[in-house]
Formats: sequence, C-alpha cells, structure tokens
Amino acid sequence: MGGKYRITGDKYPRMRRPRNRRRIVFAALAAVVALGLAGWGTTQLVHAFTGGDGGKSSATAKSRDCKPAPTPSAAPPPPKPGAVTVNVYNATPRSGLAKATADELKKRGFRIGKVGNATPEYDKKVPGTAVLLGGSTAQEGPFRVLGTQLVGTQLKTDTRKTADIDLIIGTAYKNLSTKKDADTALAALTRPAPAPSGKC
Repeated sequence: MGGKYRITGDKYPRMRRPRNRRRIVFAALAAVVALGLAGWGTTQLVHAFTGGDGGKSSATAKSRDCKPAPTPSAAPPPPKPGAVTVNVYNATPRSGLAKATADELKKRGFRIGKVGNATPEYDKKVPGTAVLLGGSTAQEGPFRVLGTQLVGTQLKTDTRKTADIDLIIGTAYKNLSTKKDADTALAALTRPAPAPSGKC
C-alpha cells in the first residue's frame, strides 16, 4: 500500500478484540448485590436465633404479655341468716303453707316477720316456685342468702326502704331445699372466690 496508508518499520500493531465495558460493569454490580444479599441473610439468621436485640425484644414482649392478674374488688360479705327478716306469704290454694315454711326458715336461723296469705296482686298469680320481693338493696345480700334455701325463685324489687324481704310462695313450690343442701349453698356463698393465678 502506498500513500499515507503506507506501513513502515518492522513492527506491526497487535490486533486485539476491544474490551466489553458493559460486561465489567455488570459483573461488578452482581458482585456487590451478592455481597449485600449474603450480609442481609446473615443478619436475618442472627435475629432469628437470638430473638432480635440479643433476646431483649422477645423478653420485653413476654413481660408485656405476662402482666399480673388484676385483683378483683372485694365484695361485701353476705349477711348471716339471723340478720335477714323474711315475710312469708302464701299465693297458692294450699292452706298452712306459709306457716310451715316460716317455721322451717326460723329453725334455720332466719328472722320471721309477717306470715299470711299473699296480696291480691300475687294471690294465685305466681306460677313458679316463689317470688322474692324486697327493696333495691336486697339484691346485695338478703336475696342471695334466702335463695340458698330454695331453687327456682324469681327476684323483684319495690320501693320499700326497710331491709325485710318477702317470700311469696308460688303454685310450683313443693318444699324448701334440704338443710344439708341449703347449708352447702350458704357456705359456698360466704366463701371468697379464688383470685386468678396470673400465670402465662
């Protein structure tokens, strides 16, 4: 070849394949990503086996879930049978039922007030076992105490200000609970309920 393209000298340029810069860049990025993933995976494994902050987070969560059980407010103890005055009324056609029931309640320690037939409002209108009737405060104790002596009673309140309560005997009434069963129910009533353990 002549002219300006003429090759002179005894050395020839070495013909190389041009380097692909994109491949180098991609390889470097891949290496960085791989190292990052490896570090992240190692961190996750450490957290999984140690519970996060050296086990502090799990201990904190456990202590948060395991709170001591709240102490229930102490309910006032129910009154003794001797502190409960019971008026016994018969709302059934059977005669002598009020007196016989009153006598048995007296033997069990209750104070007996009035004894007789029920008022027209209740006479022959109580289909159940009995109605316990008293003032608004009777539910706090007297109703519960007298309720241990028979089952199936209906509770009602009126506007009286006195502490006495009425036992109105209904047509389904047969007799009082046995003294043994009544004493067991009364003992359970006066026994305080166990406090929750608060275990986790």
